[in-house]
Amino acid sequence: MSTIEIIYPTLKKQESLFVEFNNGMTIKEAIEMSGILQQFKEIDLKINHVGIFNQIKKLNEEVKAGDRVEIYRPLIANPKEVRRKRAEKQKEAGIIK
Repeated sequence: MSTIEIIYPTLKKQESLFVEFNNGMTIKEAIEMSGILQQFKEIDLKINHVGIFNQIKKLNEEVKAGDRVEIYRPLIANPKEVRRKRAEKQKEAGIIK
């Protein structure tokens, strides 16, 4: 029996579920079959990006046996903005010029 792993990281831990692989199964079907959408109501497949092994994918793409389907949470902060603010503070403190 071949399986697909569904991953969803929360702030406290990473949830990992397995579903049985079927030929022609899409990412969306695998996620729905896993039951993770009922477990985590905050997941909205219209908003959350998904991927396989850190590669962004579309919901209608087919999975292969052994794939690791990842559901990504939205970013809390813009990384560029965080770096810019950190650099400003370092300039003010005289750490960088």
